[in-house]
Amino acid sequence: MAQHHLTARIAFFLTLPPLLWAGNAVVGRLLVGSVPPLALSGLRWALALLILLPLGHRVFNDLQAVRARWPYLALLGFLGVGCYNAMQYFALQTSTPINVTLIASSMPLWMLAVGALFYGEHPTRRQLLGAFLSLAGVALVLSRGQTEVLLSLRLVPGDLLMLLAVALWAWYSWLLARPPAHMRGEARPPWGWAELLLVQVLFGAVWAGAAAGVEAVVDPAPIHWSPWVLLALAYVAIGPSVLAYRFWGMGVATVGPAIAAFFNNLTPVFAAVMSVAWLGELPRWYHVLAFGLIAAGIVVTSRPAQR
Repeated sequence: MAQHHLTARIAFFLTLPPLLWAGNAVVGRLLVGSVPPLALSGLRWALALLILLPLGHRVFNDLQAVRARWPYLALLGFLGVGCYNAMQYFALQTSTPINVTLIASSMPLWMLAVGALFYGEHPTRRQLLGAFLSLAGVALVLSRGQTEVLLSLRLVPGDLLMLLAVALWAWYSWLLARPPAHMRGEARPPWGWAELLLVQVLFGAVWAGAAAGVEAVVDPAPIHWSPWVLLALAYVAIGPSVLAYRFWGMGVATVGPAIAAFFNNLTPVFAAVMSVAWLGELPRWYHVLAFGLIAAGIVVTSRPAQR
């Protein structure tokens, strides 16, 4: 699949998912104790499925096309819907938000590694420089400009789970960018974004629902319903699910997963800004500098090579 240069429009589309995912991390942390993690993931995707049904229902007009491609579609649903989100919610049970966002900021390196190992896309010096600048920006905002804060971080089981989640998300993104032959060109079914996302969510909701069922049996915990919980569920189903996945898929398909991954590092910056806003404090110098470093990493990586 031919990749195109980053434009202002695609940059905007790739900036929206980190913004929405930052809100998802904040909401997920706030729901700890109110909704079990795997139940939260299952409810999120069940609601997202209901939202997508009227938008992408035409996919059911040709079930043969779905059956012929189900291994690929099921894998997308498992990795992007069933695994990553459940692992993130579960990681937040034992890990701190600062650790989780720091681990998620390794996304560009995982994207480059998966591309090199399985797709023959070896990273360029420019991509490696961009990864360094972007990670430096994330480290700056997470450390609040103090080196000792980073040095004091300790890994817990949730951190290791998040590390696995990030690796699986990198695989998911490459599968979107480099689909099999039956999902390319004339062989690809005439599906729009809603149809493709609906099928992914349909398979993913099965995985998420099964995991929630196991959780209910192995470690039963009640859901403490309240207006806040309902509002939070509506947000995670619409914003971080339907909208974010739509824009992320569009960006990955246009510029490739290696470049798109750098936008993921905006997530902890947005999360920090949200926390600052909720606490009523003004942005600090390191927020501005971190945003500049991450933006520089995106620019360096996405610039067309000189001829």
